Amino acid sequence: MPTTRTALTASLAALALGLTACGGGGGDDDSGGDGGSGGEAVTVEHNLGTTEIPAPEDGELDIVALGWSDAEVALALGHEPVAVMDWLGFGEETHGVGPWAADEVEGEPAVIERADGELDYEEIQALDPDLILNVNSDYDEATYERLSEIAPTVAGPEGAANFNPGWQNQTELIAQALGEEEAGEELISDTESRIEEVASEHPDFEGVEAVTGSKFGEAYGLSAAGDLRWDIMQDLGFTMYGPAAEIAPEDDFYADVSQEQVDVFDADVAVLFPIGYTLEDLEDDDLLSSLDVVSEDRAVLLDPDEELVQAFSAGSPLSIEVVLDELPDRLQEAVDRGQE
Repeated sequence: MPTTRTALTASLAALALGLTACGGGGGDDDSGGDGGSGGEAVTVEHNLGTTEIPAPEDGELDIVALGWSDAEVALALGHEPVAVMDWLGFGEETHGVGPWAADEVEGEPAVIERADGELDYEEIQALDPDLILNVNSDYDEATYERLSEIAPTVAGPEGAANFNPGWQNQTELIAQALGEEEAGEELISDTESRIEEVASEHPDFEGVEAVTGSKFGEAYGLSAAGDLRWDIMQDLGFTMYGPAAEIAPEDDFYADVSQEQVDVFDADVAVLFPIGYTLEDLEDDDLLSSLDVVSEDRAVLLDPDEELVQAFSAGSPLSIEVVLDELPDRLQEAVDRGQE
C-alpha cells in the first residue's frame, strides 16, 4: 500500500496537471469558463458580503494571499499567489509557505511578514492584485473594507468564527473565488479519503478520549473544533475528553487553560506542543508532568522544530498530508501503552 504522502501527492499532481490542461492559472486558453482561467467573472458569497471577481485580462489572477494557509490552498488548486502572508515564519526559503508546499511555487512571490498590528496597505496596493484572499483570518470589517478598496477581497465562510473556517470550508471558498469549484471538491474529497483510509488502519483510535493542547505564554491552550489540531484527531476516531469538551468554546478554535485547569489535558491520550517554548520546556513543565497521561507515557510531545508541528498548525490539504504520514504511528504507540 502506498504511503499517505505518496498517494495524496500523486493525486494532487494529477489535479494540478488537469488544471493546467484546462487553462487554470493562466495562458491563452479561455476554455475554462471561469475567473480563474480567463473566462467569466466569479461572484462569491462570504461572511462579510458579496464579492465579484472580474476575469483578468491576461487570463491569470494576481492573488495576494493574506489569510492563514490561504496561499497553500491556492497552490494546491494550481494558482500561485504574487504575495503570501507568512503566518508561521517559514521565511523566504520556502516562499512563506510550508516546506510541503514549496515545490508548488515556481516564481518568487513576495513574502509578507506576519504583523500583529495593522496590515501594510500600501505594500499590498503596490502589488496591484486582482484578488485578495483573507479567508482564514479575524474577519474584521474595517480591514475587509480597506482591502476591498485595493482589490476584490474574499473573507471567510458564512457563520465562521475568527480564524475558524475549517479546512474544508476554507478550501471550498477559495476554490469558488478562483473559479475552480470542481477542482476544490476533488481536493477535499481526496483529502477526506486519505483521512478515512488512515483511520481504518488504526481502529484502536475509535472512541478513545483525547485532547490536543499547547504550552504558551503563562499558561496553556486547548484545541477546539475548527482547529485542525483537534479536527484531525476527531476524524481519526478520537473523542474529546469530557472535561476538555466542557470548556471547549463553540465560537473559537481554542480555549485558554489556566494552571488550575491543567487537568483538562489528562485524557487517555494527549498531543501537546509548545508555542514560544522548547520541547525541553514542555517536558520539564511540572504541572503537565504531574498528569497521568504524561507520567504514563500516553502523551505525544511534539518538538516545535519538527515539520510535523508546523504541518499540524498550518491546517491545509497539503499539510494534512504530512500529519497523516507522521502522527498516527505515534498516536498508536500512546494508545497501545494505555491498553497495557
